[in-house]
Amino acid sequence: MPPYLASPCGMWHPPLAFMRMEKSPFSKLSIFFPMWNEESYIERAIDAAREECEDLMAQGDIADYEMIVIDDASTDGTLEIAQRLASQDSRVKVVHHPENRKLGGSMKSGYAAASGDLVLYTDADLPFDMHDVHKAMRLLRYYNADVVSAYRFDRTGEGYVRTVYSFFYNIMVRVLFGIRMRDINFAFKLCRTRIFDHVELKSEGSFIDAELVVKAQKFGYSVIQFGVDYFPRTRGVSTLSSPSVILKILKEARQLRREIRGISPVV
Repeated sequence: MPPYLASPCGMWHPPLAFMRMEKSPFSKLSIFFPMWNEESYIERAIDAAREECEDLMAQGDIADYEMIVIDDASTDGTLEIAQRLASQDSRVKVVHHPENRKLGGSMKSGYAAASGDLVLYTDADLPFDMHDVHKAMRLLRYYNADVVSAYRFDRTGEGYVRTVYSFFYNIMVRVLFGIRMRDINFAFKLCRTRIFDHVELKSEGSFIDAELVVKAQKFGYSVIQFGVDYFPRTRGVSTLSSPSVILKILKEARQLRREIRGISPVV
């Protein structure tokens, strides 16, 4: 039995910490950030994640949280900053790749390192308002969903080339896999970690976002979407629409198309 505290009127109540643990629908939220040369963004990302998680704890939505930096062999000061932040806050964890493994490798490391029953993946440049996580968690509960994936209301800020590239990419995913999703590669995926009992991610490149959604739906897990305001990167360089990245996406899409033929719903 938990210890109880007396109120001024003589009634006895459990301490706040126990009440939070008892009513929180989720025991822990893990947030991870794949990072390569993100020294300009890392501290802002961790601060925003911490503020959001503290709010979620205060509301009783989660009982605990952790923030995970996946350093993908950065050549700037990202790793050193991450290690300093981890030394100052026990909820900050660092996973370091000695060799660059690209987005797919970083996301697989992030999901493997997460210890929460919920896990959120996003980019270090914070392409959305972190407070949108409140809404995503509410939708996850209300609709009993397994994955909540965000899409951008307005993509004009990222440039014409990437907007066109993303348009045709989403059409490709729809045609090849029958998945009707907007902005499937956007870096906002909130998942119940139970899906990874069956969903094994294999992509090493940027196709991993689509692989996650395709496999989750094929296994019978519920995937929903909602829109967010988009804040484009102002520092650093994005390489997601480079020719080498596009070729790798096409190769991994072909491999996934063969693999999913053997997948049957489990839920």
